[in-house]
Amino acid sequence: MNALDHLLFGIYPYVCMAVFLVGSLIRFDRDQYTWKSDSSELLRRGQLRLANNLFHIGVLFLFFGHLFGMLTPHFVYEPFLDSGTKQLLAMVSGGIAGVLGFIGLTLLLHRRLFDERIRAASKPGDILIALLLWLQLLLGLATIPLSAQHLDGSTMLKLAGWAQRIVSFRAGAVPLLADVGWVFKAHMFLGMTVFLVFPFTRLVHVWSGFASLFYLVRAPQIVRSRRLDPALERLRRGG
Repeated sequence: MNALDHLLFGIYPYVCMAVFLVGSLIRFDRDQYTWKSDSSELLRRGQLRLANNLFHIGVLFLFFGHLFGMLTPHFVYEPFLDSGTKQLLAMVSGGIAGVLGFIGLTLLLHRRLFDERIRAASKPGDILIALLLWLQLLLGLATIPLSAQHLDGSTMLKLAGWAQRIVSFRAGAVPLLADVGWVFKAHMFLGMTVFLVFPFTRLVHVWSGFASLFYLVRAPQIVRSRRLDPALERLRRGG
């Protein structure tokens, strides 16, 4: 444990989260016309559907897997799932999802970098965030062989403990990472960096995807017909 660890894993997470939340709010308030995913389908449909589906399936599974897996306290699942079994499930399911997401994003990057029309229409932020996510998926897959060397779930518990202490503003988060390998730390750092640049990229459309779920529970919309009541129609015609 040193000053760099405190900076990267004790202070940097809060910087990233503050920029993520405040930046997204400001982006929505000031630049709503830029709040979109900027699809390149009109320029070229080839590879898009397959690549897009693979990427979104893989990344969404990984996002929610990390969200619930890291932030769920150990005592919640301990009565029916020990840490070793949980780690094995995470390795298998996360590995499959990671491979799907990696293949999909590789195809998307290939379209964006090697198709002249798409590359010309791409913003620097589009390429930057795609490269960051590609590297993040690669680092995530690289942690699987390392996790296989210790199937007792000890490292997973340390990482989960760090995340839970960070989001609950409790002390003692950084010391938990003292013996964690650099690949895990690089994966964590890059993941936080994705949140840092989130408000300045096309990723802001993810908020709209989550917001659309409210349509499932909203009150029924009242739709009035433009056709007048027969009696009112006769009055309007002077009959």
